[in-house]
Amino acid sequence: MSSKEVKTALKSARDAIRNKEYKEALKHCKTVLKQEKNNYNAWVFIGVAAAELDQPDQAQGAYKKAAELEPDQLLAWQGLASLYEKCNQENAKSDLPGVYQKLLDLYESVDKQKWCDVCKKLVDLLHQEKRHQEVARTWYKLIKTRQEDGADKQELHELWRKLTQLLAENIEDQDNETQQMLFTAFENALDLTDSIPSEDHQVLYKHFIQCLSKCPHEATRLQKACEGMINIYPTVQYPLEVICLHLVESGSMTNEGQQYCCKLVEMNSKSGPGLIGLGIKALQDKKYEDAVRHLAEGLKECPNCIAGWCHLAEAQAKIHRPKEAILSCNQALKNIDNHGASGGSHHHKNRCLLLKAEALLQLSDCESSEEAVRILDQVSDADNTPGLLVLQGLAHLNTGAVDKAIKIMEDLQASYPDLAKVHALEALIHFTKKDYLQAEACFQRALEKDPKDADCHYHLGLTYWFMGEETRKDKAKALSHLLKAARLDTYMGKVFCYLGHYYRDVAGDKNRARGCYRKAFELDDTDAESGAAAVDLSVELEDTETALAILTAVTQKASSGAAKWAWLRRGLHYLKAGQHSQAVADHFNAALRADPKDCNCWESLGEAYLSRGGYTTALKSFARASELNPDSIYSVFKVAAIQQTLGRYTEAIAHYQLIIKKKEDYVPALKGLGECHLMMAKAALVDFLDGRAVDYVEKALEYFTWALQHRADVSCLWKLAGDACTSLHAVSPPKVRVHVLGALLGQQDGRETLKKEELLHLGGRCYGRALKLMSTSNTWCDLGINYYYQARHLAETGSSTDGLTELLEKSMHCLKKAVRLDSNNHLYWNALGVVACYHGIGNYALAQHCFIKSIQAEQINAAAWTNLGVLYLATENIQQAHEAFKMAQSLDPSYLLCWIGQALIAETVGSFDTMDLFRHTTELNMHTEGAIGYAYWVCTTLQDKSNRETELYKYNILQMNAVPAAQGVLCKYVGRIQDYAPAFTMLGYLNELLQLKREAAEAYQRAAELLHPTEDQQTYNVAVRNWGRLLCSLGEYDRAVQAFKSTPLEELEDIVGFALALFMKGLYKESNKAYERALSVVKCEQDKAHILTAMAITEYKQGQMDAAKSLLFKCSILKEPTTESLQALCALGLAMQDATLSKAALNELLKHNRHRNDYHRCLLTSAIYALQGRSVAVQRQASKAVHSNPADPALWSLLSRVVAQYTQRNAQGGAVAGIVAHSLDSNHGKALLYTAVNQLAMGSSTAKDEKNIALKTIQKAAFLSPDDPAVWAGLMAACHADDKLALVNNIQPKRVDLHLALLSAVSASFKDKEILQNYNQSLEKWSLSQAVTGLIDSGRISEAESLCTKNLKSNPDQPAVILLLRQVQCKSLLESQKPLPDAVLEELQKTVISNSTSVPAWQWLAQVYQSQGMMGAAEMCYRKSLQVASQQGDWSGKLSSLLKLALLALEVCMANVSGDHWSSLFQEATSEAMKICFCPLAVFLQALLQFNCKMGARETRRLLERVVYQPGYPKSIVSAARWYLLRHLYAKNDYELIDVLVKNAETHGDKRALELNKKLSSQ
Repeated sequence: MSSKEVKTALKSARDAIRNKEYKEALKHCKTVLKQEKNNYNAWVFIGVAAAELDQPDQAQGAYKKAAELEPDQLLAWQGLASLYEKCNQENAKSDLPGVYQKLLDLYESVDKQKWCDVCKKLVDLLHQEKRHQEVARTWYKLIKTRQEDGADKQELHELWRKLTQLLAENIEDQDNETQQMLFTAFENALDLTDSIPSEDHQVLYKHFIQCLSKCPHEATRLQKACEGMINIYPTVQYPLEVICLHLVESGSMTNEGQQYCCKLVEMNSKSGPGLIGLGIKALQDKKYEDAVRHLAEGLKECPNCIAGWCHLAEAQAKIHRPKEAILSCNQALKNIDNHGASGGSHHHKNRCLLLKAEALLQLSDCESSEEAVRILDQVSDADNTPGLLVLQGLAHLNTGAVDKAIKIMEDLQASYPDLAKVHALEALIHFTKKDYLQAEACFQRALEKDPKDADCHYHLGLTYWFMGEETRKDKAKALSHLLKAARLDTYMGKVFCYLGHYYRDVAGDKNRARGCYRKAFELDDTDAESGAAAVDLSVELEDTETALAILTAVTQKASSGAAKWAWLRRGLHYLKAGQHSQAVADHFNAALRADPKDCNCWESLGEAYLSRGGYTTALKSFARASELNPDSIYSVFKVAAIQQTLGRYTEAIAHYQLIIKKKEDYVPALKGLGECHLMMAKAALVDFLDGRAVDYVEKALEYFTWALQHRADVSCLWKLAGDACTSLHAVSPPKVRVHVLGALLGQQDGRETLKKEELLHLGGRCYGRALKLMSTSNTWCDLGINYYYQARHLAETGSSTDGLTELLEKSMHCLKKAVRLDSNNHLYWNALGVVACYHGIGNYALAQHCFIKSIQAEQINAAAWTNLGVLYLATENIQQAHEAFKMAQSLDPSYLLCWIGQALIAETVGSFDTMDLFRHTTELNMHTEGAIGYAYWVCTTLQDKSNRETELYKYNILQMNAVPAAQGVLCKYVGRIQDYAPAFTMLGYLNELLQLKREAAEAYQRAAELLHPTEDQQTYNVAVRNWGRLLCSLGEYDRAVQAFKSTPLEELEDIVGFALALFMKGLYKESNKAYERALSVVKCEQDKAHILTAMAITEYKQGQMDAAKSLLFKCSILKEPTTESLQALCALGLAMQDATLSKAALNELLKHNRHRNDYHRCLLTSAIYALQGRSVAVQRQASKAVHSNPADPALWSLLSRVVAQYTQRNAQGGAVAGIVAHSLDSNHGKALLYTAVNQLAMGSSTAKDEKNIALKTIQKAAFLSPDDPAVWAGLMAACHADDKLALVNNIQPKRVDLHLALLSAVSASFKDKEILQNYNQSLEKWSLSQAVTGLIDSGRISEAESLCTKNLKSNPDQPAVILLLRQVQCKSLLESQKPLPDAVLEELQKTVISNSTSVPAWQWLAQVYQSQGMMGAAEMCYRKSLQVASQQGDWSGKLSSLLKLALLALEVCMANVSGDHWSSLFQEATSEAMKICFCPLAVFLQALLQFNCKMGARETRRLLERVVYQPGYPKSIVSAARWYLLRHLYAKNDYELIDVLVKNAETHGDKRALELNKKLSSQ
């Protein structure tokens, strides 16, 4: 190809590129390159086309090839630059600066404008890569070029300003050359600014100063720039802030700097830099308080200023605020660690650490010193080695590491022997070791080196303060150095504290001492010692306002749990001022928050609570104080005293005893013990616990005597002893036997037993001793009352009249003396009036006068009005008495005696309200008059048989529970008044009504003992008759016979009672004779009928049935035959099994039975039906009775009983009936028994719960009736059923060892029960059978055999037990599966025939035959059992026989025995069973036979599905049916139904079926 063709091809390529046909252009270029490999234009065109076709690598290669061929040509470099600018590859960016540099070289002499453009692009690229030095140099070339080209001022300004923007980023990290170029650019830009001042110029200046402030070495230029800006812009704060911060960081504040700061603060009073600068200047001038104030305010605005925090910490340390200094150091260190904060230098950190260590050492506590040691270890300050070592020595000294401190001190002495701090450290070491002489010398040497060291003066003063005896007496040296320390350091609060100690303890100048303490506390408000001393001295100087002001200031600033001393003192101030609530709420509680273990605070709090009446909280406070200080007797005493006040006498006695153990002669505790026992005695007397009251009085006198042995000069102790002796005045004399210490009786030792008369006399003597020590009106009154009680006791015991009169005169004299001493005390007038109206004096006028005077002295005086009413009542002024009692009631409605007075008036006038009033007195409180009155009216009302249906009777007796209420108060009455026979008679009557028979008998016996036959024979006979009747009821027939024999036996009641006692004793002939004697004196036909009935019963007991029948017939032909006689006749017919006689008697009974008794009628009717064998009629009769009277629990219980006994198929209804009976009467134990029996009859199939609910029911019955043998027998049955249920559910039985224990319980329940012998024997035999069965089931054959043998030894003639023994003996033979000999089988057959009426016996024999393969004989036995069950009407026996017969037939059928007999027998048995009731087992057996005969038949599936899916089938039967159904379905390969059945098994948790499914599915 010629050159022309090459040119043509290149032209074609250029045209193609122009037309954007880049591929065509590439073809032309490649054509050219085939001829000329080094054709520059072709390579350039390839680069252009490839770039446009997005082939950067090919384009880059083409451009580079062209550039290599002709490096001075622009096209290739321009294309390469354009390619790199568009490309994002890393190599492109790295190569682009070189390309730009080559273009600059080529453009420099050719095109200045393009050179400038490329230069700017290069600078931008370098700036992106943060190559600041190259940026600066390149931009400088650009500026220089533009200057040479004659650029104007504005353009140059923009260029210099652009350079400042390019280099301002991270200026502190750039090299010095770049920084200098930047600063030069700022200066040139500022100089070239057109308008000065202007906003743009101001912003640029600010930017310049910001950059300078980031370069610490440019301090001079920075200051110059700030000053320049200040001159131009005098109102702008920024340059002032910068220069102030610069001066702050430099650490030296000159006067010129202070002027800057002042000017800044003038412009902005909250300027942080200005305030910090002023603070530093104040610190330099030793104006520490101003420094702290300025620095704190400034740092609020500039919290990141490290130097400011350091200076603040230094200033705070100077004024001895170490805690604040520590906080400031912590903030400075935090800023240093924060890289964003400026000035984070090593110097600042070391300075902060040293300042913090110094502040920690000022705190002087061990923890702070240990922290100081750790901080000083972090300091690495070679320039301040001596100071650092001194601080380390002080820190070790404060922590107790004296040896380390000595080692540091010795090293310092070797290196710096003339340093004052070294000598001071040595002195402090000696001071710590209490070597005061050496410490004195060292402190003096330190002061020689530095006489202005205030700390040395202070410690030297302390050294003199603690020095020997002479220095202690003369503290002049100590005062001198303490004063010097105070002058040198006016902020050292502890100096002023010791000055206060000096002026208070040595000089005795309290005013000056208080001033020093106040000064110390003002300097250090954490100094509790100074504050407390200032407050205490202010209180001593009676300047309470100053004290309260100090305390208020402290408590207002105090945080929770602080300033305990202030809170405590402020609380004591309010307590002293009587403001108890404020003392408690605000102050003592706050003190306790500060120190919860201060027992003094707790005691003060207790006193405050006690002062305002908060006894419970006071008690807790004193109890806490006692816990904190167990040795404090005062706290324990206050606890006991408060408990005594609150009436907690037992607890108070326990605390008083604790004090006595520590200090036996502590009289207040002895007095408190006596008072507690005396108060307990009075409380016991109120409750009529007289015996307990006597014991308490004895203990009270013992403690009072011990107290008097220590302090016989205390009047109140003698008075309390007198009160104790007099308090038993109301107790019956026989009960009062008090053992008194001989010391109280004037003897040396020993004890003496005092009777009531002697005790009252001793009380009078004690009052006399009290009056000798202190004559008070109260004691005179008590002595007068004591004489009055002595006189009453003499009158009650029938002693001499002379002594009685003398005592009454003394009583009057003493009471008049009390009235003269205090005529305004209403109690004295009242007591004088009571004595005046006593029958031994009878001065009613004086008594009336006294009562009126008492009322005048105290208007609300119910006692005086009541006594006045009694006076009027005694003088038969009924109306006036009523008005007086009425007034007393209005004044105090709860005052008991006025109500008794009103009741007596009502009784006198014959009011219907009498009983209500007496009842109300017993409700208010117990009083003998109210008790006997109420009991009398209750008994009178009860004996009136004609008022039973009246509303008055229903309200007074039934609704108000009169019988138990009267019995309760009467018991208390006879406990105190033991010689009033009518009271015991009434008590016996009431006890009898409450079924308290033994207590009634004792009351009647006591009444008979108090009565004498010669005085009142009739009353005596009544008492003995009642006593005998109760003895007979209690079973004490011998004593009853003897009691009746003590009467003349002339009255009908006595003869009948005697006859009954003889009958119950078993003397039927004698009883019959007594009843015949009663017939001779009887007058009423009804009584005659009763006696004839009783005689018939005695004849029946003797076996004379005909005689009994004839006597009962005599009763029936009377004009008024009694219900009892007809019932007896009906029962006799039942006993004789004469249904006709019973039915006739019942019909006659129903005619004469006016007041229908549903239970007895139903019971007798049901018994007759049972005698006739009509089982269903028995249940229907009971059901009718329940429907007619559904609220009678006895009828429901009877229904439950007859269902369980006669119609077991309705057991579920019987269980419900028993539950209803129990809900109506929870004490009806038999109802629960019948319920459990019915639940057992129901079986687990009917129970909603799978658990044995019968067991729970019978357990409840056992709790209610533990003496009922039937309950324990039922429990045996329930436990047996529970064990069987566990086996069915594949669970281990839990109650296998209870058989013998429950049998013993049944036997124990039969003891002392002579009635129902036949029933008891049957129950005992059944229990034995059940126990033997349980032992057999649990494998304890030998025990079962021995149990039967033991029972037969006691009574050989027991066929049922012999059968049990044979069953036990055959158990092992049958299990061996060996054939039984014919002789054995014959013996077994004979045994069963001897029990031919026993269904289980025939069934057992059938099982024996079945085990021997004698299927025909087994069939005959089962048929025999079925026959016996049918004859007995035994529904369950009949059903069990049919099912066992069906199982026998099924076994033969499954053995494939030929013939239709067994299959027919099976169908017959199951069909009959299903006729009796719904029988799940019969249905399942039919399905099993079908499965055996035709496993795959549809009928098989239908029968099995009926059992599995229909409700009402027991779980065990369903599980077995499910098992067979699963086999049937797998045989049919019916997988859909298999899935349904498996889901059903999973739902019911049938593991056995699921396991079978798993096995069958895997085959």
